[in-house]
Amino acid sequence: MIEVRETGIGDPMTFTVKIKEGGSHTTHNVTMSMASYKDLTGGKITPRRCIEAAFEYLLDRESKESILSSFDITVISRYFPRFRSEFGKYIPS
Repeated sequence: MIEVRETGIGDPMTFTVKIKEGGSHTTHNVTMSMASYKDLTGGKITPRRCIEAAFEYLLDRESKESILSSFDITVISRYFPRFRSEFGKYIPS
């Protein structure tokens, strides 16, 4: 289960994400600029849902323990170069 809580409003926005799975959990702090949000979603979903979708994408590719504890959403593309092209599958059209 992915729980996303917005912890800071502004630019960049900040979020705390808790992933619960198999009796354990991890916590992650994520930042996202308004420009990144608009670029990734076109405004089709909320920023909170965008972060949740990004974690769904990550969890399809690695364990929760492998996800960085603190990062900006743009960092995902460094580890997964196809993130931007594949992310659309995680948001409604």
